Amino acid sequence: MTAALFTEQLLNGVQFGVMLFLIASGLTLVFGIMNFINLAHGSLYMAGAFAAAVTQRLTGSFLAAILVGMLVAALVGVVLEQVVLRRFYGRNHLDQVLATFGLILIMNEGTRILFGPTPLRMNLPDALSGSIEIVPGVPYPVFRLVILGVGLAVAGALYVIIMKTRMGMWVRAGASNRAIASAMGVNVPLVFAGLFAVGAAFAGLAGIMAGPILSVQVGMGEPILILALVVTVIGGIGSIRGAFVAALLVGIVDTFGRVLLTPALGSMAIFMLMAAILAFRPKGLFAVHG
Repeated sequence: MTAALFTEQLLNGVQFGVMLFLIASGLTLVFGIMNFINLAHGSLYMAGAFAAAVTQRLTGSFLAAILVGMLVAALVGVVLEQVVLRRFYGRNHLDQVLATFGLILIMNEGTRILFGPTPLRMNLPDALSGSIEIVPGVPYPVFRLVILGVGLAVAGALYVIIMKTRMGMWVRAGASNRAIASAMGVNVPLVFAGLFAVGAAFAGLAGIMAGPILSVQVGMGEPILILALVVTVIGGIGSIRGAFVAALLVGIVDTFGRVLLTPALGSMAIFMLMAAILAFRPKGLFAVHG
């Protein structure tokens, strides 16, 4: 492998990793802080992508597509949390898995009814459709660099919000002991609903970022959900820092595995990485749950 090809594939791996982080960040927050397994998180990724694709088709604006897609994903997440998922917070994880798996089936079929089985395409604006030469002899798509920048910005913002702000303190307090947090004046249900909305919005943003590269289609959330769960487990339940590091590891391993081996062996390499890490750190790299 030449130095130019290595650089390009490394950037591809990091870019894929930060896109994984966008969806895994919401998943690890909901799982780690609310102790809730939400398999329907991938459907929020799909909802954001479809909302963005339809908005761009109607308005021709990529920026409007991003804003509407994130808003729709957040709204769908809040509705699901208020109407269905809140009823399962006190239930065991098997009940949560069954309920959210049912939501996957419902949302997939509902999306197929609304938009049909044909994949939708998202077009990039001219400013994001070109390439720049990041190092001599290595042109790289501008949009992939934008995804990289967005992922890094989200990672930094989430870390600051959760660890350094009063809102983050409320979230951590509600996760540690809901009764005491409520007695201290924290509106725990409202905080959790807000947390769910933020996680859903980031999942929608990941779907929007994937739209121009892949295609917007029914069922697109399930493959990315599996990788997001792997990221969550490797990084440690509830850890934003762990999710970020694990997403980069998974993205790089997947990319180089597909280039140097085969797509099938590349996918296997991800799970071999997870098994190796869990053998030495059973709770993940940066576990926050005891």
